[in-house]
Amino acid sequence: MLANDMPSPDIIATEETDESDQKGSFWRFLLTVALVMLALRTFIVSPFNIPSESMQPSLLIGDYLIVDKMAYGYSRHSFPLSPKLFSGRILGALPERGDVVVFKAPPGNRDDYIKRVIGLPGDRIQMRDGTLILNGTPVKKQQIADFIIPVTDNMTAASAAPCFLPVFKVKGNLGGDLCRYPQYRETLPNGVSYNILDLISGEMDTTGIYIVPPDHLFLMGDNRDRSADSRFPAIEGGGIGIVPMENIVGKARFLYFSTDGSASWFNPLSWASASRPDRIGGGL
Repeated sequence: MLANDMPSPDIIATEETDESDQKGSFWRFLLTVALVMLALRTFIVSPFNIPSESMQPSLLIGDYLIVDKMAYGYSRHSFPLSPKLFSGRILGALPERGDVVVFKAPPGNRDDYIKRVIGLPGDRIQMRDGTLILNGTPVKKQQIADFIIPVTDNMTAASAAPCFLPVFKVKGNLGGDLCRYPQYRETLPNGVSYNILDLISGEMDTTGIYIVPPDHLFLMGDNRDRSADSRFPAIEGGGIGIVPMENIVGKARFLYFSTDGSASWFNPLSWASASRPDRIGGGL
């Protein structure tokens, strides 16, 4: 090979520099994406999934939803690991009665729960024979068609008795087990309506009067006999008491995925059959 056929040192350096720039651009891109996703999840929206029956019929086990973290401003619980950066809320706004909210459950303030806002600061809340009493006035409650739901794999995994009591268990046309629950339409004074389940005459169907303190909320599950909510004192793994506004993470907006729990990681064909596309996109 002739000497003048050899690549010049300048050309070699340029090629190495170009390759180094490409690698640097790639890692800068990944870092930018990671920072954008972190900011999005911290300040704008977060995904959550439903592991229990406490919000049936509105939410089912296996539902995945988007939570709006801007709706009520920010507290330390808006951030991963709830760092003690400040107290109270920044740009705080009060939820409306009927909003479905995600929050850190007292007393531990670690686990994410989801319930419906029933009482605002200063409200007086009582249950009387299964009827919600708000500031001395019974909330409208009308029985509607029963709520019927298949007994799915994730329901069985979450509860030793998916239909709560055998009386609610029926057979479907295709032979599978169904739960058939008494269902009611409840309408709050501000016009917000939603469906609830009231299965039995339970211990908390009649209560004393709860007075909601300043900067707190009274929260209840839509499945009234399967929800450890503000009717119960705050106990780790049990009731939540009346919840401080500081604990609110955000407002539940809509479902982006739902599964019955029957999918197997090793069988891709099962992923589609386990999904519940009719629930996707549903608002709250």
